[in-house]
Amino acid sequence: MIERTASPRLGCDLPDRLLAVRAAEGDEDSFAVLVQRHSRSLLTLARCILGNPQDAEEAVQDAFVSAWRHLPEYRHRAEFRTWMYRITVNRCQTMCHRRPPPLSLDAVAEPAAGDAWSQPARTAEQDAAMAALFRALAELDAGQRVCWIMREVQGLPYKEIAHVTRTGEQTVRGRLFRARRSLQEAMGSWR
Repeated sequence: MIERTASPRLGCDLPDRLLAVRAAEGDEDSFAVLVQRHSRSLLTLARCILGNPQDAEEAVQDAFVSAWRHLPEYRHRAEFRTWMYRITVNRCQTMCHRRPPPLSLDAVAEPAAGDAWSQPARTAEQDAAMAALFRALAELDAGQRVCWIMREVQGLPYKEIAHVTRTGEQTVRGRLFRARRSLQEAMGSWR
């Protein structure tokens, strides 16, 4: 018997739908291509929702494990990417409900000094602005935050966001409007 060895690069030009069908039949290489293809955008989404790179990696890893287990049940009603967004968002929301309350800023140690060649004032300002944005995002309700991230960070169309969040496009538009308004108010001093 000849042992089959395939590289994930072999299926890079195949559409997600075909790769998902092959993966559902047990083709690990096809699933590896799907993981490689979608992990970056899912990590970005999870990082924005959770605000922590380690939690984001855990959420995405759990989402892919769940997808692998449930691939035979995947009915292709939505694109694979949309299905993975839904699984990842659900995992992130579960993690948010289980996590302990955040520490106060007084309890967090000062970060170590950076590279002597960097521009400390600019770096500090950028870090403060990002921290303010993450705090403002954390203040949004979960539906608004997820819709904003998928639209503004991931660039997904309203229809796909509606499918991921199991709502209508009008609901997505309303959540985005409220999220943008809240973020504008919260970030007004950074303009």
